[in-house]
Amino acid sequence: MVAAVVVGYASEGEGDRSSSRVSGHSSFGKSGEAGQDPQDQDPAATAPAEDGNAYTPRRTEQNARVGVVFEKDDSGDHFCTASVVQSPGRNMLITAAHCAFDADAGTTVDDLVFAPDYRDRDEPTGLWKVKKVIVDDRWVKSQDEDLDVAFLVLDKKNGKQIQDVLGGNTLGIDRGFDNEVKITGYPTSRDTPISCQNRTTKYSDTQMRIQCTDFEGGTSGSPWLADYDPKSHTGTVIGVLGGHEGGGDEDDVSYAAYFDDDVAELYRRAQNED
Repeated sequence: MVAAVVVGYASEGEGDRSSSRVSGHSSFGKSGEAGQDPQDQDPAATAPAEDGNAYTPRRTEQNARVGVVFEKDDSGDHFCTASVVQSPGRNMLITAAHCAFDADAGTTVDDLVFAPDYRDRDEPTGLWKVKKVIVDDRWVKSQDEDLDVAFLVLDKKNGKQIQDVLGGNTLGIDRGFDNEVKITGYPTSRDTPISCQNRTTKYSDTQMRIQCTDFEGGTSGSPWLADYDPKSHTGTVIGVLGGHEGGGDEDDVSYAAYFDDDVAELYRRAQNED
């Protein structure tokens, strides 16, 4: 499936706070928390850096599919990251389950909105409302870190599905533990994204690990993208930042649950509930 071209974005080869949190979201792992003090707005570099070092990515078709997650509207703090993944309904995001599930209430958060390609409060395609959150039933019961993945189904906007506007990445299942990936996410302390390239390693039979600087609160749900094809403008999401310790308790080391048959089944279920 060829992703739609977004006019006005450079090709990847060219280089590249306010109200209180509403009740549905509670900070966990690398999900953000309202009222965090802003940190340095410039990560380690402003162009693709050495492996493992964060940088500010350019606006590209690839990066435009990644955005911030708010509750209700964009008047509060963004607290997680999500990205567009291909689906038959052309209306699906992938993120971490802990970004979209209220463990205290034992239910999914029902008022999430998504702002792709968010930069300095500019929202090129506006806010997209999440109409359904799909998480594994075992996550609901026990918040099993190996199942820290969620699919979000979006409403149409101006008569279009989000994949019609931005394209989408494919989902990669059982891709192994050693992959070169690009991670893009939004720390709550910043209003611009950061990216990092590095190789993943095996942390356990069900978890991947990566070293990338500056991935602090707000980056939960960030896609781990492999095999980006500039001709089709698509890559393959093989993980999302989360899993072990909600993504990790250090800014420079992050985790992701391994995408296995359980994630494949959740993806099929999300399509059926579309």
